[in-house]
Amino acid sequence: MSDAIAQAPGARTRENYWRTNAAKRRVRRRYAADRRLQYYGLGSIGLAIVLLGILFSSLIFSGYVAFFTTKIGLTIYLDPNVIDKANPGAANYRKMARNAFFTYFPEVTSPMERRQLGKSLSSGAPYVVRNYVIAHPEEIGDLVDIKVPLSDPFDQLSKGVIPREIDALSGDRVALFNVLKRRGVLHVENDKAYVKADVYINPGDVPEGDVEAADYQRMVDEAFRTFYMRAHSRAYEEILSQDVASAVKARVLADPALVGKTIQVNLPLSKHYDNLARTGEAKVLNPRFSSEKDLQWFDSLKKRGLLTTHFTWELFFNADSRFPELAGLSGALTGSFLALLVCFLLSFPIGIATAVYLEEFAPKTRWTDFIEVNINNLAAVPSVVFGLLGLAVFLNVFGLPRSVPLVGGMVLALMTLPTIIVATRAALKAVPPSIREGGYGVGASKHQVMLHHVLPLALPGILTGTIIGLAQALGETAPLLLIGMNAFIPSIENMGLLQPAMALPTQIFSWADSPERGFVSRTSAAILILLSFLIIMNAIAVYLRQRVERKW
Repeated sequence: MSDAIAQAPGARTRENYWRTNAAKRRVRRRYAADRRLQYYGLGSIGLAIVLLGILFSSLIFSGYVAFFTTKIGLTIYLDPNVIDKANPGAANYRKMARNAFFTYFPEVTSPMERRQLGKSLSSGAPYVVRNYVIAHPEEIGDLVDIKVPLSDPFDQLSKGVIPREIDALSGDRVALFNVLKRRGVLHVENDKAYVKADVYINPGDVPEGDVEAADYQRMVDEAFRTFYMRAHSRAYEEILSQDVASAVKARVLADPALVGKTIQVNLPLSKHYDNLARTGEAKVLNPRFSSEKDLQWFDSLKKRGLLTTHFTWELFFNADSRFPELAGLSGALTGSFLALLVCFLLSFPIGIATAVYLEEFAPKTRWTDFIEVNINNLAAVPSVVFGLLGLAVFLNVFGLPRSVPLVGGMVLALMTLPTIIVATRAALKAVPPSIREGGYGVGASKHQVMLHHVLPLALPGILTGTIIGLAQALGETAPLLLIGMNAFIPSIENMGLLQPAMALPTQIFSWADSPERGFVSRTSAAILILLSFLIIMNAIAVYLRQRVERKW
């Protein structure tokens, strides 16, 4: 008798089960699901890269022009009778700069035209000349060449940012005009565009048969309204010329028998619609320029090769200004540096000490658990809450000065502390227990083990968390706005911890809110600079981690 146990009919071994069609279908479905998950992940990464590319492309496209400025060279005689060597900053440099500029246009002599011509130069040109003289007092009495910027409209025109002419009619006005075009009632005669309309000479609009006093405008309005029966507004009335009623009046005065009849009249179009009908476009001078003379003078300077384009070092070394061509980021960069310095000096030692205590020394009680939970929650609190806290405590309770880097740094330190504490605790946990045990084995105290063994090994993670926290603080805007750190700073000579300042994010916010067209490119350029700082700080964090990190 055999010891083998006969397999029951219909039963399947595990080996035979995986060979069935049902099992193979399940395997195929599982592999298909794995592939779909991979495709979803790749699609998400691709979408993120595309959106990031769109962001950077838009910033670069709109901001690169801010890194270049159009300037004109002025030959100026530094008259020693006008410039006092003992006080060179007190001379009338505005007059010097304008007189030197007017030499390029000797034909412009009237005071009104000279005032208009002078607007081609930047309002900050006199300050450029003054700063040059202060920096080179030995050249007083000489003839010097100084490059000064053009005013913002001409700078933008030179760089192709703004056009000479803009559309005179909006899209909805062109749509109203196209209604007439589709109806085929437009025609051009003797270089003038007209609308053919059937006008009913209503006897009710002719008082007592006096064709001279008839209301012809009403007749025209009723006839023209038939083309726009479904229009919800009366904007179509702008299409016709203001003296359109005179064409109908002339016909009726010539033949009073037309009263009570319907006549076909050519109604003249208004100026812009007339140009649109004849040439296919309606343009007007860009309102940023006073008249065509401005463009003629600009073309003259460009044709003579007097205009040059230079890299905008002023963007980095000038403080803020009301004039876009002179506005710079030195005040904002200085304010951000001072605020981050205060933030680092407060958050770094306090954050590390707190993390070391909670991780290595604090007993596990309800109180420490409560603190840990709140620290983790604070890391996710919106930054505007810290701004409200700084406004309520530092400004209102302690009475610290408003809009100063000291308060800004303290608010940013409050926001950065949870990040540093969490990162430091994670770095301390990553140190193997054998390091601590080895220290205790040679007789070291707990403080010695922590200071001489554990903390140095956890330093890469601590530095990474600190740099990432500072990078986050560098880009914060809301808390700094709440404490008023958005002051207008035209000079950085007296900036300090207790002086009003501007930070880089609030400078971007201020420029973005400015109506001047030149600040649009300045805003994008400032964002690119801020992103560059953030990328550099994150790169430093990665480098430090790889450089200092130790493996066990």
